[in-house]
Amino acid sequence: MLGGGSTGEHFVGALRRLDADCEITLVERRLVGGECSYWACMPTKTMLRATELVGAARIAPGVSVPELDVERVFWWRDQVVDGRDDSSQLAWLESQRAAFVRGSGLVREAGVVEVDDGHELEYDVLVVATGSVARVPEIPGLDSIEPWTNEQATETTSVPESMVVLGGGAVGCELAQFFARAGVRVTLVQSDSRLLPRIDSEAGAILARVFAEDGIDVRLGAAVTRVEPGVRVKLAGGETIEAERLLLGTGRRPYADGLGLEALGVTVGPRGIEVDDRLAAAEGVYAIGDCTGVAQFTHVGKYQARVAAANVAGREAHADYRAIPASIFTDPQVASVGRTDGEGVVTATWPLASTPRTSTYERPKREGFLKVAADPKRRVVVGAVAVGPEAGEWLQQLTLAIRAEVPLDVLLDTIQPYPTFSEAVFLAGRALEDVLP
Repeated sequence: MLGGGSTGEHFVGALRRLDADCEITLVERRLVGGECSYWACMPTKTMLRATELVGAARIAPGVSVPELDVERVFWWRDQVVDGRDDSSQLAWLESQRAAFVRGSGLVREAGVVEVDDGHELEYDVLVVATGSVARVPEIPGLDSIEPWTNEQATETTSVPESMVVLGGGAVGCELAQFFARAGVRVTLVQSDSRLLPRIDSEAGAILARVFAEDGIDVRLGAAVTRVEPGVRVKLAGGETIEAERLLLGTGRRPYADGLGLEALGVTVGPRGIEVDDRLAAAEGVYAIGDCTGVAQFTHVGKYQARVAAANVAGREAHADYRAIPASIFTDPQVASVGRTDGEGVVTATWPLASTPRTSTYERPKREGFLKVAADPKRRVVVGAVAVGPEAGEWLQQLTLAIRAEVPLDVLLDTIQPYPTFSEAVFLAGRALEDVLP
């Protein structure tokens, strides 16, 4: 197996549950646990938790607003990532009776992977879980400075005075808000006309307004023409933004090239390794996680790992991507699942301020909403978007509803606890029922 990130680890555990005897060898060039464990999901959400609590204290009457101790936040983050020491992951691999080789693997011929030192590993089945790497845009002068990616941002033990963040997707928005609330003067430059361009437009608009309250200077529809040492970021139109640091939040690209996979009949396209719904990339070759480009989420990679493990073990399993949940851990959170646009889709929106829980949670009431989308012919929910406190948690009942094709009538007959944000599911569903034919 090539790649020992969260997806690769999950595959090892899933396959071992199904096959007690197969020999498993995992090859990983960096730390077992991968990007998510050490430089992405886990450290960023730990950092954001502290600033979220400070933000909540500002709008909860009767609470003295605490001061953010950035040094202790970074200490907490480093505890969560085990000081970037993967000893515990190696012990877990040993408990699964999986061999481990640290290094970069390269396919020399069918059935043989060569690791850095020339060590050859023979295999019957190859599983590729090499993940993704930060996408570095082609901007003149960028190589004249040392820009940060999520790695440097999650390893830093101090904060700069000022920062320009390129990119208004999930990574750019999360890190921009953290550093702004940590006292950094942040300018966020987004080439698109809105933040979170892959999510509902109103979600991005709400986040832009919250960012303004946080003191973030959001530049939408802005193109960077050049970067100069200093850091000086030049925009189309002639304006120059100066900052101490430049942070790239411009997405990620699959790490799939240069592995020798083409010799096995594997197709590596612009989005990554092409796979079928069994996660097969060629005869005896499977690919899972970010390197497939299907959806670059840890939870999707783990799902694919379970599907691939079942097929490797001789079962029959097929991936179903109709209900992929996503959570962006800004404050407020932005969560989505399925689709809320497209031909024939009917939608309804419920403002979170009209949900009783909001009155007990914060004053003044922040903007937020739940939008639900349905197929009017089948009367089932096909997508949803939520903006609000812990939206990534309470929206997930709709993930199950979409995946199981729960009839809207059943969803409306489901008892939601009071007062919780989950009650918005009933209220939005009722509004949806009113507009369905």
